[in-house]
Amino acid sequence: MIKPLPKLKLHGFNNLTKSLSFCIYDINYAKTTQHQDEYIEYIDEQYNADRLTDILKEVCNIIGANVLNIARQDYDPQGASVTILVSEEEMASGDEFENSEKPGPLPESVVSHLDKSHICVHTYPESHPVNGISTFRADIEVSTCGVISPLKALNYLIHSFDSDIVTLDYRVRGFTRDVNGEKHYIDHQINSIQNFLAQETCDAYQMVDVNVYQENLFHTKMMLKDFDLSTYIFGSGLDDFTEEEQAVISKQLQREMQEIFYGRNMPKMN
Repeated sequence: MIKPLPKLKLHGFNNLTKSLSFCIYDINYAKTTQHQDEYIEYIDEQYNADRLTDILKEVCNIIGANVLNIARQDYDPQGASVTILVSEEEMASGDEFENSEKPGPLPESVVSHLDKSHICVHTYPESHPVNGISTFRADIEVSTCGVISPLKALNYLIHSFDSDIVTLDYRVRGFTRDVNGEKHYIDHQINSIQNFLAQETCDAYQMVDVNVYQENLFHTKMMLKDFDLSTYIFGSGLDDFTEEEQAVISKQLQREMQEIFYGRNMPKMN
């Protein structure tokens, strides 16, 4: 467990801004144009503005936020966006609220707290007719201003989406002053976003960190370790493909995932 820094006696409000943003990717193979269209329709239904609003409201419950305003929109031909403005609830006592820096809750175990700021999500489903690869990306940001870290919502959000690849960024900006006038640029210890992930998530993903500690910037990339082709086929079954076709599709999917994970195009397959 990461221990919090000694409790600071501040002059006024805690002005540190803590932002957690990440991209979540779901990869699929859709054999025909019809299947590709059906995949887009499925994603638009599964992650429409109403469903995304429910997910973000649950995030507000996890971090203890009061909802001030909700703006949501479904787009034509595809995609959706939701933004929620929030404010902080009264701080619970030490017996009621756990403020140590440790992994946040999974969906089945939810607790609370946050500060005035915002939570937003945007979705980007797409298909390409050349190789049948279809992807779904969700961009999520939880930004707080005060003592509570948005990392508390990390595990819930990862488990709310089908995530083959996740790229995470966490940054603490600004400063706050103690009663002696000294500036503090972070109020908790952190050396990796991985410290806030549930153990089952750490076991399931290959992870790489790129951190700039002196700037309070933390970046983690995650890709699922296990690959089962049957879970990536949309609109068809494995029996619809020969073993040779299955091998080609597997290489296409794994190449797509590696390109997204490493952020660069890879050599074309023979």
